[in-house]
Amino acid sequence: MCLEDYAGVILGGGPFNNTDTDKSELQRRVEADLVKLAAQLIEKDFPTFGACYGVGIIGTAIDAELDRAYAEEPAAVAVSLTAEGQADPLCEGLPSEFYALVGHKENCATLPESATVLATGQQCPIQMFKTGENVYVTQFHPELDHDSFAQRLDIYKNEGYFDPAEKRRINSQAARYAVDTSARLLHNFSTRYMPRR
Repeated sequence: MCLEDYAGVILGGGPFNNTDTDKSELQRRVEADLVKLAAQLIEKDFPTFGACYGVGIIGTAIDAELDRAYAEEPAAVAVSLTAEGQADPLCEGLPSEFYALVGHKENCATLPESATVLATGQQCPIQMFKTGENVYVTQFHPELDHDSFAQRLDIYKNEGYFDPAEKRRINSQAARYAVDTSARLLHNFSTRYMPRR
């Protein structure tokens, strides 16, 4: 991949988890290709935004400890910016605490010294981090609104993230919170790195 052809890279979610023990041939190939790309992005400190699955890919590339101790059922959760997060340009315009949508089996348990925690959560201590100056990762989903969250529940209902019988309760819980604030991160990312014409 010739990075010079791109202004930035966004790595979204997916059904794979780096901590899965039984991996298909496809999953092993996807992970190998993405970890190789992540190493290149990190080495060049290339503008990158990883959400959810990005934790596993970027985390693996920087030798973070991944586990399932802080998994979160799909829900709207409170996210709190650290002092470093409040000072980071990507978090400009965000309040110190906001709600975002989550749903993950794995998480970063610890980060190497090369990474900085930008946001935390009550159940999952590392909700956002960065490595270098331009590689950002969120455990939560800033790209989701309530409608796309409901669609995601349909898509992932048999992937083991939640009990499908609980879908109505999960949607109802999430709908009680305004979650659009977290999308500011993607706005800031595109504004900061998109070439000016």
